[in-house]
Amino acid sequence: MRNIQQEIQEKLDEIERTEHVKILHCVESGSRSWGFPSPDSDYDVRFIYLRERDAYLNLAPPRDVIEWQLDEVLDISGWDVQKLLRLLYKSNPTVFEWNSSPIIYRTAPEWQRISEVIPKYFRVKSGLHHYLSMASGNARAYLQGDAVKLKKYFYVLRPILACRWILDRQTPPPMLFSELMQAELEPEIRPVVDDLLARKSQTSELGAEPPIAPLHAYIDRQLAELKEIAEQTPDRPHPDWDALNKVFLSLFSGIAPQ
Repeated sequence: MRNIQQEIQEKLDEIERTEHVKILHCVESGSRSWGFPSPDSDYDVRFIYLRERDAYLNLAPPRDVIEWQLDEVLDISGWDVQKLLRLLYKSNPTVFEWNSSPIIYRTAPEWQRISEVIPKYFRVKSGLHHYLSMASGNARAYLQGDAVKLKKYFYVLRPILACRWILDRQTPPPMLFSELMQAELEPEIRPVVDDLLARKSQTSELGAEPPIAPLHAYIDRQLAELKEIAEQTPDRPHPDWDALNKVFLSLFSGIAPQ
């Protein structure tokens, strides 16, 4: 019987040997980390890696992405830590999600230094626009017509609840859908979502059915409200690069940044 956890660890070892990198952090980033996988969901394995110091001094540096495997079971790829830190400066939501994934395949002591810096670069307006754009785009793509693939409701509900979390707490939203539901989902719509979750956990495909009227009403109302709020939310200036530069350099010195 296939041992996926062991296979993932073997793949990570293989990446380190072949690419001459050190994996600092590796997590699950897909539906498994959101807490609503189907029985046949693949594994979205994402990692952050560090190259040897001289690689960052090369006038022709290597790619800052490693795309290792993509098949029906494993989807494995990673970012150079320098890429991650540059995206963190821009408050890229993917950085916050990988940092908070509840499923960690591997982590190194150096990651703790990076993890401590990450929250300082979260910007409310950027987070709102990201998740609102995701929710609106998925609603247009998947929730139109006389028949709707029921699993697609989660690809709209999760970013809506993430927006609500950001507004209420001014922090990056958690990955787990259950945590977002508990904190942000209106009680009257909860039984409908609970039923969908139960069905999704038992079958590979929920199939297409007529639209669920209460869910559509909830989604439409939320998208309209969130769009107005996001437009009125003030942006704040970027923090400077100082903390990111220090943490990057500390990865080679072995000394934590002061």
